[in-house]
Amino acid sequence: MGKNRKSEADQTDDNDESVNTTQTKLSWEDKVKYLSPIARPLASKRLTKKLYKVINKAKSQNSLFKGIKEVQKRLRKGDKGIVVLAGDVSPMDIITHIPIMCEERDIPYCYTPSKSELGESYGTKRQACIVLIKDHEAYKDLFTECKTKIAEIPIDY
Repeated sequence: MGKNRKSEADQTDDNDESVNTTQTKLSWEDKVKYLSPIARPLASKRLTKKLYKVINKAKSQNSLFKGIKEVQKRLRKGDKGIVVLAGDVSPMDIITHIPIMCEERDIPYCYTPSKSELGESYGTKRQACIVLIKDHEAYKDLFTECKTKIAEIPIDY
């Protein structure tokens, strides 16, 4: 009897995996539909992919800070870098003060459309509202490219 129960549990686990693998990802246009109206400047599709790549490299070099409390603490201490915010955060009030802090400290920031993809970019299944990427020699070229492209994004209110 114990074997039968175990095999039934294995079958349900197999079914759960098939459900997870068959889920389709949203397209860029669908993600942009769920943005908050204050999510400006929004990174383009190409810039978003580059930012996710920089985030992944920064994680391997321990130059990445994630989460509202940690990023806010680092900004107050005077750390420099790039701030990437998720545009689909709800309620948006929890991160509305961060762009003001970035502008006061002359730190480039932008929004990406998905908090789940922002979390996935540094290797976790957990969603992320905000990350701070610090400069490092291992990815300096990509970092400076992203920083200049963020500065070029027009802020349309």
